[in-house]
Amino acid sequence: RSTTRSKSSTPRPAPTDTGSGERKSAVSKRGSADSAAGAGGDAPEPAGRETTLATPATRKVARERDVDLDDVPTDETRDGEAFVTAEAVNAYADALESPAEPTAEPEPVDAEPADAEATPEPAATAAAAASGTASTERDGDETVPYRGVRRTIGKQMERSKFTAPHVTHHDTAEVDALVEAREELKPKAEARGVKLTYMPFVMKAIVAGLKAHPYLNSELREDEEEIVLKREYNLGIAVATDAGLMVPVVDDVDEKGLFELADEVNDLAARARERKLKPDEMKGGTFTITNFGAIGGEYATPIINYPETAILGLGAIEERPVVREGADGDSEVVPAPTLPLSLSIDHRVVDGAIAAEFANTVMEQLEHPLLLLTE
Repeated sequence: RSTTRSKSSTPRPAPTDTGSGERKSAVSKRGSADSAAGAGGDAPEPAGRETTLATPATRKVARERDVDLDDVPTDETRDGEAFVTAEAVNAYADALESPAEPTAEPEPVDAEPADAEATPEPAATAAAAASGTASTERDGDETVPYRGVRRTIGKQMERSKFTAPHVTHHDTAEVDALVEAREELKPKAEARGVKLTYMPFVMKAIVAGLKAHPYLNSELREDEEEIVLKREYNLGIAVATDAGLMVPVVDDVDEKGLFELADEVNDLAARARERKLKPDEMKGGTFTITNFGAIGGEYATPIINYPETAILGLGAIEERPVVREGADGDSEVVPAPTLPLSLSIDHRVVDGAIAAEFANTVMEQLEHPLLLLTE
């Protein structure tokens, strides 16, 4: 989560000249007539704000570039406050440094070059021209607007990744019993008009894990210096749509049965793909599930749905080789249905050991689905 830095009441030190080795300031450029003339008016105007929002990563860049975040110009806002990105910091620092380079007066030259070295080689000229067009579009390239849902998703992903230090824990559940339980319940679900997938089982297993390890069902509030342990179990289900990723939320998962969850998830997913979700149906989540295995794949490193603290990725349930004890007591490799799990956590809130314990609880529930009846 972005943090706010308030200015101290202590007056700022006087701006120093850019050649002094201290912080580079555009104020010094305006304060000196000679500097202003040399810079040609290219020095950026410092914003001079009282407060600025920025991610920890951006603040680090500002320290490294010796730039005051409150001086960096920006049009972006978060919660009504100015928000500065690392790109804006670098652009501002580069602009401060550029005018500081002295502009040498051109020296008169003869009509003929003084020597052969004064004439650039054709290869060097071509290379210089190519460097100026390296980022231009080529024939056949297509430009797609980066706005709307795609931009909103990108900003949310960026905020999460650059705010929360992600760590991903991988494990695999052996789900023979889960596959059998679902097959046994499918006819009963169909009789009620419900399509029963594995998702409701996973959701109930996650609730069991969250109850045993509440820090994964929490929110870090940096400004208040506190961690809020949520007592509601509202699970977001990531759904891939033509417009991008959407995350409808199923509220109070702990209070609903398997068939009710299956019906609600199917309805939310269908309306997400049709772009018919209401804004309130994508709010209030405390933990998120992403089922990339439905498309294909085993493991991933999912990005947390900030400001939540964790997200669980599901691989495809397929038969894979596992080692088990044979009839003669010896170990043997046999095919068995397994479910790969990828759990990403905010390492500021959750330690690796707790993440592993949570995954163990989820796997125990999935490998012994009768335990889900207690949730």
